[in-house]
Amino acid sequence: MSINQSQVKAVFFGVAVGDAMGVPVEFMSRQHLKNKPVTGLSKKENNIWSDDSSLTFCLAESIISGFSIDDLSQKIKDWYFKHYWAADNNSPQIGIATRNAIHRLENGENPENSGEAGEYSNGNGSIMRVAPLAFLLINDSIEERFQMIKSVSSITHGHIRSAIACFYYIEFLQNLLRNTDKFKAFEETQNTVRDYVNTISCQNDEKVLFTRLFYDEIQKLPENEIYSTGYVIHTLEAAIWCFLNTNSFEEAVLNAINLGSDTDTTGSVTGALAGAYYGEKAISENWIKGITKNKEIEDLVIRFFEVIKPK
Repeated sequence: MSINQSQVKAVFFGVAVGDAMGVPVEFMSRQHLKNKPVTGLSKKENNIWSDDSSLTFCLAESIISGFSIDDLSQKIKDWYFKHYWAADNNSPQIGIATRNAIHRLENGENPENSGEAGEYSNGNGSIMRVAPLAFLLINDSIEERFQMIKSVSSITHGHIRSAIACFYYIEFLQNLLRNTDKFKAFEETQNTVRDYVNTISCQNDEKVLFTRLFYDEIQKLPENEIYSTGYVIHTLEAAIWCFLNTNSFEEAVLNAINLGSDTDTTGSVTGALAGAYYGEKAISENWIKGITKNKEIEDLVIRFFEVIKPK
C-alpha cells in the first residue's frame, strides 16, 4: 500500500490537536465535563500539547534519521533533559514508568531493557507515542510489525500487554489508512491481532484482558462501561469507542475529551484514528493553526513523508 503526505498530516495533527484539547481539562471527572463540556480548542493562541505529541514527534524524527532504538532513546532523553520537541520550556509532565525508564537510559541501560516489565507498569505511556510506526511499517510482514512495535514500546513499557495494545492500535491505524469502512477496519483489526497473538508466547490471562477488543462490538457498550484512565487497555478501548460512535473528526475528539480523566492521551489516540480515517481536510484549519509550533509540525510532516514515501 502507498500513502500520501496528506495522510501523514492528518495523523500527526490528529495526535497534536486531540492532545492540546485535552491538556486544559486533564484529570477532570466525567461528571464535571458533562456539566461543562469541552466544545472545541481553546480560543487562545499556541494551545500547548503534552508529552504525547512530543514523544510522537521524537519517533518521527528518529524515523527521518534512519531509525534505530538507540537513536529514538537518545531523542527521548533529549526531550526530557533538553526540551527537544517540547511544546514549551517548562518541566515535562510525565508518567512514572516513562520517567524511570529515561533515568535508566541516562545511566547506561540498554533500551531493550529500560522499560519496566511488571504487570503494574501498563500505563498508556507507550501507546501515546507510536502512531508514526503505522507509516513506517505499512508494507512489512506482521511478524516484523509486531517485533518493531514491541521494541519501541519496551523503551518505556516492557510488558507484553503494552506491546499488544500498541500493536492493536497500529494495525487499526493501518486499516483505516486503507480507506476501508471503519467498522470493517475494526473487524479486520480484531481478527488479525487476535489470530497473531495466539501464535506468540503469551499467557492466556493476558489474552483474556483483550476480550472486548478481540471479540466484542465495542461501540455498542454503554458509556459507563468505557473507562478513560491512564491504563493502556482503557485508553485503547475508549479511543476506539469514541471513534466508532461518531461521524466526524470533531465529534470523535470532543467525545474523547469529555470522557474525562486522562483527557490528553485519550484525545490524542482518538485524534490519530479519526485523522487517519477522515483525513486532513476534516480537521478544522483553526484548530491546526491554534496549536503551538504548528509550522514546525507542518515541516516535520514534509520531512517525514520524504523519507517514508514509496520510492
